[in-house]
Amino acid sequence: MTEMLQILDVDGTLVGESPVDDSVTRGLYEAMVTARIFDHKATALQRQGRLATYAPYEGQEAAQIGAVAMLEPGDWLVASYRDGAAMQSRGYPWTQLLLTRTGDERGGRPPAGVNVLPPSITVGAHMVHAVGLAWAESLKGTDAVAMTMFGDGATSEGDFHEAMNFAGVYQTPTIFVCQNNGWAISMPRARQTASETIAQKADGYGMPGELVDGNDVLAMYDAAARAVDRARRGEGPTLIEAVTHRIRGHTTADDDGRYRSPEETARWAERDPLERVRLYLDAAGVWSRKWQEEIESAATAAIEAAVEEAESLEPFTAEEIFDAMYAEVPPPLAIQRRRAAEAGLA
Repeated sequence: MTEMLQILDVDGTLVGESPVDDSVTRGLYEAMVTARIFDHKATALQRQGRLATYAPYEGQEAAQIGAVAMLEPGDWLVASYRDGAAMQSRGYPWTQLLLTRTGDERGGRPPAGVNVLPPSITVGAHMVHAVGLAWAESLKGTDAVAMTMFGDGATSEGDFHEAMNFAGVYQTPTIFVCQNNGWAISMPRARQTASETIAQKADGYGMPGELVDGNDVLAMYDAAARAVDRARRGEGPTLIEAVTHRIRGHTTADDDGRYRSPEETARWAERDPLERVRLYLDAAGVWSRKWQEEIESAATAAIEAAVEEAESLEPFTAEEIFDAMYAEVPPPLAIQRRRAAEAGLA
């Protein structure tokens, strides 16, 4: 069995050597607090009918923020529908993340220079894209890497195995981060695989696998930093299994009380990744209630501004629908555009 990496215990005490100083830890904590505020806001918006189905990530903030903290602007992040915390911390705006949940295609358009692909809805399919990006960077001779995030359910998809196999054979600079939250919607991990851990699946593809406490942001940072460094040196891919838990349902359309007990969620709530860091910072003398209120206030203001921006955008015009698809409008689309114009729609 692979031993699980842990640096920060649930009570906020160090059980290993921290890979960063307290100033960096404060930054990680601030990003996690901001991410949780967005998660709560997005859930509330969906309940109000202002967003479509939303996939909460509460409880998985450390797994996401810790994993991507070492990425550089030239690196790639290819994530899933539950990875808003990681995506935003790499430059994907809250506004675009909200738009992806309203059906507005502008949500899938990251700002120039932000190497983050739109969130993947198809389970597992995005992993092969990450491997392709990593391979392309390798062929170009850069030291850029590609990180991809997915859940334990995605490891049951063929795309996972294809991506892992290709990455192992071609030694692409890819970091696979599996957020094992224990459930593939209502399917428990024990019924998905007979493997003792997901991390050990890396052995079959010729790459290192590491089992990490996914609610420990310092452990995630440490494991990801080593995997990124390894990939940059041309030593190939790594699989990281972050053991964590989603506190709420699979999506806002899911009743998780039908398949898991309240006691299970309560046990994991005691392992809250944010509270763990807060306790550590408080003991180190670098946390205060005033600072907490400041970061919460700043995060709330930024997220409210993003909501206002997303909801104030004018809908696409019929003309934009036709003209934004191709650099040169193909004949069939040109015919449709003409007919729409004749009908007074464009």
